[in-house]
Amino acid sequence: MTRTRSLASGLLTFSAAAVLALTSAGGASAAPAPTDGHATPSVASVTVDAGGAADYWTPERMQAAVPGDTLAGKALERGNRSSPLLVQKGKPAATKGTKGKPTIAQSENPVSHIGKVFFTLGTTNYVCSGNAVTSGNHSTVATAGHCVNESGAYATNFVFVPAYDNGAAPYGKWTAKALYAPTQWVSSGDMTYDTGFAVVNPDSKGHLLTDVVGGSGTAFNQARGLTYTSYGYPQASPFNGTSLWSCTGTAKNDPNNPQFGTQGIPCDMTGGSSGGPWFIGIGSDGVQNSINSYGYSGSAVMYGPYWGDVIQTTFNSAAKS
Repeated sequence: MTRTRSLASGLLTFSAAAVLALTSAGGASAAPAPTDGHATPSVASVTVDAGGAADYWTPERMQAAVPGDTLAGKALERGNRSSPLLVQKGKPAATKGTKGKPTIAQSENPVSHIGKVFFTLGTTNYVCSGNAVTSGNHSTVATAGHCVNESGAYATNFVFVPAYDNGAAPYGKWTAKALYAPTQWVSSGDMTYDTGFAVVNPDSKGHLLTDVVGGSGTAFNQARGLTYTSYGYPQASPFNGTSLWSCTGTAKNDPNNPQFGTQGIPCDMTGGSSGGPWFIGIGSDGVQNSINSYGYSGSAVMYGPYWGDVIQTTFNSAAKS
């Protein structure tokens, strides 16, 4: 996520998750020390009823879905390990990605294993991004934690649409049968662990996801400061959610909330890109090592969680299910 954008919901958000605006108001209490992703691993999960989910997502509902970054904002409101300097999401800020001006993000052709994620929470339909990853069950999708669970409530009508492009779904809609996230995310919305995994059902012919679209390897507990390429389907202006975009850059630690243990790269993708994959290196052929999570008002940086022991354990639980 990078700069703030106006979403259909009326909130201003950074590229993929909630916009976190800084303020001078508030106390000066010290922020918690970073865990760097190495808390005691604990996994939360739920079995999903996929009945009717594929049919539910008509083109009209897909187009009207709200970017899921608004859910990351709700997580921050729940009083997680945020610095007292963190305040409201939705603070307007100047952006350079307006119509007629260039963006940092680059337009991409569809990639078979990267796609859009659609789901329902409460009475609202949401859209995020996701990526098929190599796993023992050949059926695992990586996305953001806030795209599978918010305030302990799990998504329903969850589908993964790989290689989505301008309304086309060349590989169909893959419905979820189970959702996984770190307990630290589900219980308190801790941005350190904003990653989730969906295990999807076979298609109508009995084929498994990564046997059809391929999948990315995953890596955990890697060195910091690597070069990454992130991908997603940004929806808020100047983007429209119809196609894939990417950003490439060298990761740096979040200076505003170091307790999150997150890293950021230059990127101005907007709402809807939440949950899109970060690959080590240049392009989409590398191993996945994070996801689009959040950003700050007035800044062109996308932050993603450090994939340490907790997220690795969550992945392992999903991958063997």
